[in-house]
Amino acid sequence: MRFKSRSPMSNPPVTLGAIQEARVRILNIAYRTPLYFSPRLSALTGAHVYLKLESYQPIHVFKIRGAANKILKLSTNDRSRGFVAASSGNHGIAVSYVAKRLGTTATVVVPTTAVEEKVKGMEEYGAKVERYGRFHDERLNRALEIQKTTGAVFIHPFEDPDIIAGQGTIGLEIIEDLPDVNTVIVPIGGGGLISGISTAIKSLKPAAKMIGVEPERASSMYQSIRNGQITRLTDTTSIADGLATREPGPLTFETAKRNVDSILLVSETQIERGVFTAIKECHTIVEPSAGAVFAALTDAYRPKAGEKIVLVVSGGNISLKILGAILSKYG
Repeated sequence: MRFKSRSPMSNPPVTLGAIQEARVRILNIAYRTPLYFSPRLSALTGAHVYLKLESYQPIHVFKIRGAANKILKLSTNDRSRGFVAASSGNHGIAVSYVAKRLGTTATVVVPTTAVEEKVKGMEEYGAKVERYGRFHDERLNRALEIQKTTGAVFIHPFEDPDIIAGQGTIGLEIIEDLPDVNTVIVPIGGGGLISGISTAIKSLKPAAKMIGVEPERASSMYQSIRNGQITRLTDTTSIADGLATREPGPLTFETAKRNVDSILLVSETQIERGVFTAIKECHTIVEPSAGAVFAALTDAYRPKAGEKIVLVVSGGNISLKILGAILSKYG
């Protein structure tokens, strides 16, 4: 779905300046990840395809940027109270990692279906993990209950200007490494990632297209923008657990509505094939949430000859069980 152009808000909640400040703030925790040209994907599509490899972060996922920015802005006293988060997995890993680096504690509420490797990652960083419910809003409410009881600082996975600014640092790096980029393709869960990247990209190069990708089974941002209001889905179960959000937040909805040119939907089978494409053509292991952008490139988007396209490879924390099944099925 393509969206009509919209006039910018007079006072956007996240600014380019905030993103630039975030980059300095998180410098010693988050890596500046590489932007790799992919000869194989370029040959397959006729475009010039680049991979922004957030799977190369120390926790193998982009979430470290937003979590670090949010937490490092807190006072020493607030940090000492510890943190609580609700997460399908990756945000919880990020909060746990930063908490350990700062010598404090974290509690993470994850779904009962959480990927075991992601849970183990949080526990290795010293977090207390509680399994609760299936969907984001269920574990969010549980995390807020814990916050009230313990006094810990709640760290939202996407609906927070500081989280969004941290994720936006990816956009700064893309523009610096590829100033003449034409199109950036980004997976959408709650919308924090595309909100941050699109703010940076549209501020520095307004002509560049911002393309979002969601699973057909978890198209909450797509449905919300199409309907002109935040739309809550009943069931968003998807192999791409990081994208399975039932509704965006007001902040990410408004930012995406303003900045995103179109949203593509991909099926579960296409996401699986996207993971396999990343492995086969790029020798890169990605989780299904990142596999969605490979699926969008090969199955949903129509690149122009010579178009310079960046795929934001959001993470590589894939379950070994899922990885084995995909390799068996497509290999």
